[in-house]
Amino acid sequence: MNYTTLMIKLIGKPKKGLLETDIPVTELVGKFYQFRKNKYTVCKILVWGNLASDLLSYYDPNDYLIVEGHISLQDSIIEDLNLKTTIQVSAYKVFPYSLRFKSKEKDK
Repeated sequence: MNYTTLMIKLIGKPKKGLLETDIPVTELVGKFYQFRKNKYTVCKILVWGNLASDLLSYYDPNDYLIVEGHISLQDSIIEDLNLKTTIQVSAYKVFPYSLRFKSKEKDK
């Protein structure tokens, strides 16, 4: 596995789960930035612990994040992508880059 830093655009809503040891894990699907159009830019990001809870409460689809973690290739388990392999990032650090703010006027 290689340690990497990527800029990711979230393309799906984060999904929460629990491991057998009751450790919270959040799985999200994102697309990393690339100049050329390529279907292999979609990746799955896994986050554990307290950072997993923060991702659920602060980030929404179409937000940009800077993600640091280990990168690996996995067999695709995301049926919608129709790919043989998926890039998976086990994230250790997540930083906001560009977030969409919710308008207070819409809530009224």
